[in-house]
Amino acid sequence: MSMDVTFLGTGAAYPSPTRGASAVVFRCEGECWLFDCGEGTQTQLMKSQLKAGRITKIFITHLHGDHFFGLPGLLCTISLQSGSVVTKQPIEIYGPVGLRDFIWRTMELSHTELVFPYVVHELVPTEDQCPTEVLKESSHVDKATESPPSPKEGQGRTILLDSEENSYLLVDDEQFVVKAFRLFHRIPSFGFSVVEKKRPGKLNAQKLKDLGVPPGPAYGKLKNGISVVLENGVTISPQDVLKKPIVGRKICILGDCSGVVGDGGVKLCFEADLLIHEATLDDTQMDKAKEHGHSTPQMAATFAKMCQAKRLVLTHFSQRYKPVALAREGETDGIAELKKQAESVLDLQEVTLAEDFMVIGIPIKK
Repeated sequence: MSMDVTFLGTGAAYPSPTRGASAVVFRCEGECWLFDCGEGTQTQLMKSQLKAGRITKIFITHLHGDHFFGLPGLLCTISLQSGSVVTKQPIEIYGPVGLRDFIWRTMELSHTELVFPYVVHELVPTEDQCPTEVLKESSHVDKATESPPSPKEGQGRTILLDSEENSYLLVDDEQFVVKAFRLFHRIPSFGFSVVEKKRPGKLNAQKLKDLGVPPGPAYGKLKNGISVVLENGVTISPQDVLKKPIVGRKICILGDCSGVVGDGGVKLCFEADLLIHEATLDDTQMDKAKEHGHSTPQMAATFAKMCQAKRLVLTHFSQRYKPVALAREGETDGIAELKKQAESVLDLQEVTLAEDFMVIGIPIKK
């Protein structure tokens, strides 16, 4: 079962000719999910091998423009490309309180009627996710928004923090469990953990033969965890003929932050196969980064080391850091230095610097 992530935008603050605004696409066997949707994301999608119409879920880390100003335009384009008759399932949108009102108001003011249904689920942040004065200025922080209903908007959930788990449960279906955890930023920000559920191991052909199980429907039942009774009255249990279950993969994507709030992030990101973390500025500007609620390579790598993440990918770079291939002579030192700074914390474990349109595959665990 193939699984990969595509970086559509790896720059901070605004889209530029060298780096788009924040956007990452997660794909796994028919599922196509978008994490953040900065300005210009739909253009980046068109330049990639991805199809906007296949997106079924959208996750917004926080309500700063470079992470969600591209959302109204993307929804409109998906609607235009869908035609007049649409039978698709609703697009599920997850994000902080205020997101529902933003989408409704942009659709209302622009007199836009989407042809497909959508649902907005809002995460209610806690007071310790941003400076106190920000909470006082934001009247919507402590309660869910109540926008007038849109003809295409379904009833979304208002998701509160599970104080015992220190996380928010967003999705729990046959394939995945998705949870959010709290981050500290200038406004409330979140990270997301996507965990693939364990899958049954393969059938042991030799054991099936030795036990006299005839090929056919019995194989399917055993594969699905159902015992079968042979003609001779012998009961064959799935554990008798199945190899070890295939352990699921884990991907964690963090929004802008200068740190995590509580222990939810460390627990959810523990032994992540892929950890995507922002590194807006280099370590020499750590004080400035923290002042603006951002991270440096050292800060990102320290969190990755704490979580024992298997692979760290840095993204959300200040636009001063050009991709290696596009930098002029002498400009590569800056971006290369970010890689060195992170790797020095991780005992020289390789760290990846994200670039627009980079695709990273996550292999099945053996």
